[in-house]
Amino acid sequence: MAHSSSSWLAACSPWSAFATLAALMTGVLVLSYVSSSFLNQQAPYEYDDPATTAAVASTVALVPRKGIGYPPVFAYYITGGHGDSVRVTRLLKAVYHPRNRYLLHLDAGAGAYERARLANYVRSEQAFLEYGNVHVVGKGDALDGRGPSAVAAVLRGAAILMRIGADWDWLVNMGAADYPLVTQDDLLHAFSSLPRDLNFIEHRADSETHNVVVLDQNLLQSTNAEISFSSGHREKPDAFELFRGSPWSILSRGFVEHCVAATDNLPRTLLMYFSNTLDAAEFYFQTVMANTPRFRNSTVNHSVRSGVPPPQALDQRARYDALVGSGAAFAGRFGDDEALLQRIDEEVLRRPLDGVTPGEWCAGGTGEERAAAECSVGGDINAVRQGAAGKRLASLIAGLVGNGACHGCKS
Repeated sequence: MAHSSSSWLAACSPWSAFATLAALMTGVLVLSYVSSSFLNQQAPYEYDDPATTAAVASTVALVPRKGIGYPPVFAYYITGGHGDSVRVTRLLKAVYHPRNRYLLHLDAGAGAYERARLANYVRSEQAFLEYGNVHVVGKGDALDGRGPSAVAAVLRGAAILMRIGADWDWLVNMGAADYPLVTQDDLLHAFSSLPRDLNFIEHRADSETHNVVVLDQNLLQSTNAEISFSSGHREKPDAFELFRGSPWSILSRGFVEHCVAATDNLPRTLLMYFSNTLDAAEFYFQTVMANTPRFRNSTVNHSVRSGVPPPQALDQRARYDALVGSGAAFAGRFGDDEALLQRIDEEVLRRPLDGVTPGEWCAGGTGEERAAAECSVGGDINAVRQGAAGKRLASLIAGLVGNGACHGCKS
């Protein structure tokens, strides 16, 4: 069945129609970028530093072993804005593992010095240079987290990750205010036995009428701008059902390719539909998933994340216990929570000061001995070791995966 867009497009005001055209142009650019990436096997995405021509990832990434008996591979898209370079660096250290791929993006609101600082750190870390799996976007996208530019940024980040690595299984998008609650060994171990086509995406059918029309100028310019609001009437679509949920998810490579490469009309149609929708990132992937038979029955209605309890509600010990006891893999959003993050580093991740989270891949020592010192390269990147937090995560996932079907979707 063709996905007709005439009913809602006709109802758009000139203001919102302009935003629709902008999103369509963005979609075309994303699709052409992916196509050229697949056709031209170029070097990994480079950081454009006027002072040097060196790439952030100056070595060829080590290819991890795949298949039965081996852990999966995650692709991390980590974003931040002005003033977030330090937080993005800390998050990278916390979620680092040589098997995975990492793309770091500071949006257009960040200064050139922040982007250079982040890139210089990546160049200076021995593990990142040895394994060649960390990349920094050279020119930040303009975006507003409430507008469709946030969706476009994730799609573009996914396109880059598809180009620089053909071996990853799941895409994890994280913000600078997020943090892990398990080690990467724990995460890789928990996902090792799962079907690679599962999508961990919170979703629910959305029956509300959304009359707020927005114009996201970030789709058309290179500097960050706040979205503009306009009153208008939007007809409910009759060609697809609307779904909504958390913008943070763990998406299978197959689903990501479907959204980015847009092998049928639905991803493009929805990119246009949500081009003037407030909080588009809460709708786009959920709606694509729920309206695509191939994916609607391979979903888990959970993002494997926990919200950070506000400090007004609980004391620090209770907040820590709530986060760790949730069994989730990640948590967000953290505010000014240095003491809480430090405790997670020390007691959950066993991450040394200014170092990366240790794991079985660290050379020298075994088990707890690796947590006492900085990781060095040369260990087995295909081996993982489950810890206490990993057991809680595995228990959570086991209770979720049994219900791997879209909630609220029409069969």
